[in-house]
Amino acid sequence: MTGMIELALVLTIPLATALVLALWGHRACAALINAGGGLLTLVAAGALTCRVINEGNLTLFSDQFYVDPLNVFLIALTALVGFTTALFSQPYMRVEHDEGKLSGGRLRLYHSMFQLFMAAMLVALSTNNLGILWVSMEAATLTTVLLVALYRTPESLEAAWKYFILCGVGIAQALFGTILLYFAAERVLGHAGGALLWTNLSVVRASLEPTILSLAFVFLLVGYGTKTGLVPLHSWLPDAHAEGPTPVSAVLSGLLLNVALYAIIRCKVLVDGALGTHFAGNLMMGFGLLTVVVSAFYLSRQRDIKRLFGYSSIEHMGLITFAFGMGGPVASFAGLLHMTVHSLTKSAIFFAVGHAAQMAGTKVIEDIRGLIKRSPTIGWGLMLGTLAILGMPPFGVFTSEFMILTTAIKHYPWATPLLLAALGVAFAAMFGKVQEMAFGEPTVKPLAHNPALLPVFIHLGLVLMLGLWIPPYLADWYRQAAQLVGQG
Repeated sequence: MTGMIELALVLTIPLATALVLALWGHRACAALINAGGGLLTLVAAGALTCRVINEGNLTLFSDQFYVDPLNVFLIALTALVGFTTALFSQPYMRVEHDEGKLSGGRLRLYHSMFQLFMAAMLVALSTNNLGILWVSMEAATLTTVLLVALYRTPESLEAAWKYFILCGVGIAQALFGTILLYFAAERVLGHAGGALLWTNLSVVRASLEPTILSLAFVFLLVGYGTKTGLVPLHSWLPDAHAEGPTPVSAVLSGLLLNVALYAIIRCKVLVDGALGTHFAGNLMMGFGLLTVVVSAFYLSRQRDIKRLFGYSSIEHMGLITFAFGMGGPVASFAGLLHMTVHSLTKSAIFFAVGHAAQMAGTKVIEDIRGLIKRSPTIGWGLMLGTLAILGMPPFGVFTSEFMILTTAIKHYPWATPLLLAALGVAFAAMFGKVQEMAFGEPTVKPLAHNPALLPVFIHLGLVLMLGLWIPPYLADWYRQAAQLVGQG
């Protein structure tokens, strides 16, 4: 069947790589196997993307998997960031091992769980079954709990426990929302077994019971919103970023938050069709705006560099949620573009932050100074990444934020001052801290190994390109995906 081989490769390569690394992940070749698995997944994702662009939507494996312009774009992005993170992991994890922070057994756990985490996210993005979506999100949670606790320090165990409890409660709420959704769908679709298939639900969404759909979306938004990091369900995220290995912080910020938001977006399309109102969008706008404002003020209080950028991730996920809540083709286009540039920029920042923390031997911002003098590539990588994520032109974050703000000015002018104030506070808080880290008197030592900075500048180069010029095929891709979610 058309596309079956490509999707099968996307899903099975990370699983096979995880199995290999579970056996040999403690050996010197493990980092190369991890990166090789990531490269093969990226190639398979590229082939799947070409198939969807040329032939349209694909429904595969007895209708249990469905690929369209919306999720194939996220599959490609996930595979790209997963590969570059695996490249970054090679020297970073070698330093952690050489300094005695990680044993061979924990390296094996890291490498195997990294690939299992990638597999869980790719299943979540490609499945047509909302039940399988929930299961794969739970699997992603369990794998990342083990990764956050990798160092086995009291702080990392506490962060992993908090992550497990909060996201476990959240995923339970999402399960209840999924059950309610099935209850509504079963009345229309019957007991044939297709009541949780998104393609079936999308066709009959206008016939679904509005009251049940409204209640289901509340639970789904709270449940998956916990994984997205929406306020007030966000407190696990800064701790998980601060205490886990830096490659885990990169994929948490750059990938997992997108996958959770993708689940909310799919459910919003159904609720919009059933209710014919802006109920779901209003909820998303409210949570998104609250998240942007609260996280911006938290930024000024942070002393840990990874917690600082963890709160920055919360802020940007709030902004993306607000964009999709507004709905319409322009806001949805901007939301998709912002998902892309945030994933690329934030993962690049965490790559630079990881090396900077290794140079200083600490994550405390006040103790990291003079990065540009000691390692110009790390210092400038962090500085440029920070300018990009703060929305400075000509980077792509500026373009997407400008589109979101202008749409808000047109349709929801009351929200614009709050967004502008929050973005201003975030800029002042982050720029002042990072400027001192980059240009202050050196307090850091050079790294024993050459840093993996190629992924940093590849990501930032892509973000710069998207700020100056979006290739026509990519713009058409975004438009098609925006049409799927731009109800409102």
